[in-house]
Amino acid sequence: MTIDHSSQYDVILDAREDSCPMPLLKTKLSLSKMEKGGRLLVQASDPGSMRDIPHYVELVDFSLLSVSEEDDVYTFLIQKN
Repeated sequence: MTIDHSSQYDVILDAREDSCPMPLLKTKLSLSKMEKGGRLLVQASDPGSMRDIPHYVELVDFSLLSVSEEDDVYTFLIQKN
């Protein structure tokens, strides 16, 4: 099942070709450039992303709106608070 997030995000970050720690670093950089209330959709294939990205989002008190995994691609929808 494919989830259509197209109406739910402002920026998409495709980090599927990157290995740890790049998906997390690119997520941090993208969020730092976004306005408060902005939503970032991150796609990553590195398994460490399932641990690293939710942990970071919790540390900085942003909102992790959804997490999914399909065909070894991890998708995160994050809102900058």
